[in-house]
Amino acid sequence: MKSTRSLLLSLRLDLSWPKSQSRRLPPILRSSPCRRLTTSPQRSAIAAPEIDFNTNNPLANAQSARVVPASPSYFTGSPQFTDNLISLQYLLRKYQTLPTVPPGQAPRVAWRTLSQYRLFVGEPVRASKYHQLIQILKRLNQIHPSFISPDLRDTMQIYKRDLNPHDVQRRPTVIDEHGRAVGVGRRKSSRAKVYLVHGEGEVLVNGKNINSVFGRIHDRESALWALKATGRIDKYNVWALVAGGGTTGQAEALTLGTAKALIVHEPALKPALRRAGCVTRDPRRVERKKAGKLKARKMPAWVKR
Repeated sequence: MKSTRSLLLSLRLDLSWPKSQSRRLPPILRSSPCRRLTTSPQRSAIAAPEIDFNTNNPLANAQSARVVPASPSYFTGSPQFTDNLISLQYLLRKYQTLPTVPPGQAPRVAWRTLSQYRLFVGEPVRASKYHQLIQILKRLNQIHPSFISPDLRDTMQIYKRDLNPHDVQRRPTVIDEHGRAVGVGRRKSSRAKVYLVHGEGEVLVNGKNINSVFGRIHDRESALWALKATGRIDKYNVWALVAGGGTTGQAEALTLGTAKALIVHEPALKPALRRAGCVTRDPRRVERKKAGKLKARKMPAWVKR
């Protein structure tokens, strides 16, 4: 104990200045600087408290120089999201060797939407960043239920919505009293509403003949591809309303709408339509133009001078 006290005393600075040099010092340091810093109530909030050498442990009540954040992600733009992502990546590395089930046989889970997650963490999380979080959660959800540990189950429960996905049932599409089945299709910014009824193969788009609406042969074939792939081109009449986008987007939206309406009439054709690529919605869109570029990715020609 004596050695510690002598060491602390030896580290104290000698602030006794000669009178010739005291005139060159700032006014705050000209007279007893140690006494002013330790006794003034204003300086007590800035400087460390005075050490009491009479106690057995003079460093027991010493305070830290700064407050250390609880998480290293405190200095990032979204610390809560970063902590969540790091914890899920750690769980994925820990349990990635466990047996999994096929994606179609994994338990159905309703994850939080992007807006719900933003309210949950209170941070402006980007959609691409949240997509990374969802991909890890889907991979963890594929682990066999008998091998899921309690900590993994509790962590995944945080990102689930408070509803049972099996209770949410899609409203079935039925044939109305006129024998029509309705299907809605979308592609890019185009949308199409298709009415399909038994007939001789007549096609009207916005009240006009399909040849006058779609000038290209490729667009006409794409619009009726669902009927051609299943051999029903001369068994149904098509009456469609299309809007938005261009001719290519409207034709592909018409393909999806026709396939949905055809499934209502004949549900057994769904595997054949899926193999033909008529059931899946195409999510691709035109990439936005960026500042400083001619288009989405095209850069202007580089000129040396």
